[in-house]
Amino acid sequence: MAVVTIHDHELDSDIHNLYDVVIYSKQVKTLLTTCPSMVSSWISDVEKIHRRRLSRLIVGLDVEWRPSFSRYQNPVATLQICVGHRCLIFQLIHADSIPASLSDFLANANYSFVGVGIGADIEKLAEDHGLTVRNAVDLGDLAAREYDDPGMKNRGLKDLARIVRGMEIEKPKRITMGRWDNRWLTCEQVQYACVDAFVSFEIGKKLITGA
Repeated sequence: MAVVTIHDHELDSDIHNLYDVVIYSKQVKTLLTTCPSMVSSWISDVEKIHRRRLSRLIVGLDVEWRPSFSRYQNPVATLQICVGHRCLIFQLIHADSIPASLSDFLANANYSFVGVGIGADIEKLAEDHGLTVRNAVDLGDLAAREYDDPGMKNRGLKDLARIVRGMEIEKPKRITMGRWDNRWLTCEQVQYACVDAFVSFEIGKKLITGA
């Protein structure tokens, strides 16, 4: 099983914090925030870093919300996006507003947003927060074509990570089913959210570019 570690920078701020999540020796710089302007800065930084490949940018995407045990579904609490070794966890549920930069980023047709079961995630993002993801790509569908195996469409992230990337990851039920609407997420939640987005990015990069 992969050794995943997290370092909490413990910033003196009530709107953001920084973490270093190490996954298979790869350090992913992770920003957790409720602040729209910090989201805009993160997007700007990522687009500058990857300016030479903006015509074909790959973005790992995932969302989390507090589970409901009734017909009512709680709204999306967090949006996670990852490009390379940088991850953003935006606490939508506690944000005063959604920056136009994020709407524009998600609506960019040149960017491929990859995830497992991403169709349901982007539908919920649109319903709960009015965010539209223009070019969503389901990793199960990609893998089914790449491996010529229709059964891959039904594989979860854990299986795809192992098959495509040789990465063993954990998805503890107690975290999956946790309080994602809390104002302060735990280190375990931040690590979980980062791993999902980063691994989605890594799988997408392999299936789309072969790298």
